[in-house]
Amino acid sequence: MSVTDKLSNIGVIKEILSRHGFSFSKSLGQNFLVNPSVCPRIAELGNAKPGFGIIEIGTGIGVLTNELAKRADKVVAVEIDERLMPVLAETLSEHDNVKIVNADIMEVDLAELIKNEFGGLEVAVCANLPYYITSPVIMRLLEERLPIRSITVMVQKEAGVRLCAPMPSRDMGAVTAAVHYFSEPELLFNVSRGSFMPPPNVDSCVVRFNIREKTPEGVRDEAFFFRTVRAAFSQRRKTLANSAASGLSADKAVVSAAIEKAGLPAAVRPEQLTMEQFIAFANELGEMLGEG
Repeated sequence: MSVTDKLSNIGVIKEILSRHGFSFSKSLGQNFLVNPSVCPRIAELGNAKPGFGIIEIGTGIGVLTNELAKRADKVVAVEIDERLMPVLAETLSEHDNVKIVNADIMEVDLAELIKNEFGGLEVAVCANLPYYITSPVIMRLLEERLPIRSITVMVQKEAGVRLCAPMPSRDMGAVTAAVHYFSEPELLFNVSRGSFMPPPNVDSCVVRFNIREKTPEGVRDEAFFFRTVRAAFSQRRKTLANSAASGLSADKAVVSAAIEKAGLPAAVRPEQLTMEQFIAFANELGEMLGEG
């Protein structure tokens, strides 16, 4: 029986996990992807192909890892759960282009990993992310400006809609603005909860962020820009003047003056702003507050 056949068979999966004494950890958000049709699509759409090295975050039992390894030149999979190491040694035994790093992705020096493991290759990220670390992982991958071409991840459906929401739109939030700043996001396809073992309580979707070669122009102080964006969305459905003043502990009159100077309506709401308008507002406000 091949690796693909093994990992598409629920009975085989349960037998392997039982033999290794493995039980699912709620604290690690473990819902392993077992639908045989989903992982090939993620791999195909996630730049797993010749000339590419792939960073995978969270392996589960190696279903996606297997599909990535069949297509890309090299896969480095970062998995926090030490108990999965013997399981992966078995399920990925047919591949000699996979390296498993037993570590917390938030503590790995990713720039160093890319430099040491992927010499001469283009790099992309593919992952079935645990829901509880979706935003922190995505923001870290984007903010560090790593030499990667794309980030393709499975996330909770509601989170995927927010991450890929257009600007402006009612679905957007602070993370939406950050995603658009660093990348061009796409919602690729939905995945039902029955595709996982054990099944989660919500449906999922696969999203891809195509990394921009250049971030939007005109931002005077990037740190203050993102502080402003986070403050703007800190109180949902409030006006920009109210939420930004509260979130930045700034005088509302100063914030209102910056809104006016940026050419925006006085009662505008954060979800009504384009990227260019957010940049203009943050620049005006930063200048008034002496930031940057």
